[in-house]
Amino acid sequence: MTHQHISSAFDRDLEEIQAQIMKMGGLVEMAILDAADSLATHDEEKAEEVRAKDKAIDALEELINDEAARLIALRAPTAIDLRLVLSVLKISANLERIGDYAKNMAKRTGVLAKLTAIDEAHVSLRRMARDVQLMLKDALDAYIRRDAALAQDVIERDQEIDQLYNALFREFLTFMMEDPRNITACMHLHFIAKNTERMGDHVTAIAEQVVYLVTGEKPGETREKADITSTDAKVSGVS
Repeated sequence: MTHQHISSAFDRDLEEIQAQIMKMGGLVEMAILDAADSLATHDEEKAEEVRAKDKAIDALEELINDEAARLIALRAPTAIDLRLVLSVLKISANLERIGDYAKNMAKRTGVLAKLTAIDEAHVSLRRMARDVQLMLKDALDAYIRRDAALAQDVIERDQEIDQLYNALFREFLTFMMEDPRNITACMHLHFIAKNTERMGDHVTAIAEQVVYLVTGEKPGETREKADITSTDAKVSGVS
C-alpha cells in the first residue's frame, strides 16, 4: 500500500499483531491437516492433539483482540489505518472458527474408528481438507503481500470445495440407501464434509477481507453457494 503511516509506533504495533495472525494461521493450517490425517488413519492420539491445540488458537484470538483494541485506543488511527486494524479482527475471528471446525472433525475420529469403513470416503475428505488448507495458506500470503489477485483466486477456488462436498453428499446418500448399516457412519462423514466445506467459506471471507483492504471495495456481489445443502445446514448439525 502507498499510504505512509504518520506514526512509526502504529506501524510497529500493527506488525506485531500481524505476526500473531500469521502464527495463528499456521496453527489452524496444521489443525486442518492433522484432523484429516487422524480421521484417515483412525489415530485417536493425533485427534486428541488437535483438540488440545485448539486452546492455543483461541488464546491467540483473544490476544489479537486485546492488542487491536489497545492499538485503537492509544494510536487513534486514521480511517485507512483503522481499516487495517478492523481487518485483523475479522481475519482472526475467521481463523478461530476454522480451528473450531477442525476440532469438531477430530472429535469424530474415535467414533468412526469403531464403525464400518466407507470406501474411499477418507481419501476424498483428506483431499478436500488439503485443498482448504492450501486456500488458507494463499489467503494469508495474499494478506501479508496485499495481493488482491491472489485473494480473488482463493475466492474462486471455493467453488471447487463446494463441488467436492456435493459429490461426497451424493455418495453418502447412495451408501445409506444401499445398506442401512452404513447410515451412522455416513451421517458422521457428512458432518465432517460439511465442516470442511464451511472452513472453505471462512477462508473465502478472509480472502474477501484482503480484496477490500487493498482496493477499498468488496469483491462483487455475494457469490451464490454451489453446495446443494447450503440452505439447510441443520441436516449436518452444523450451526
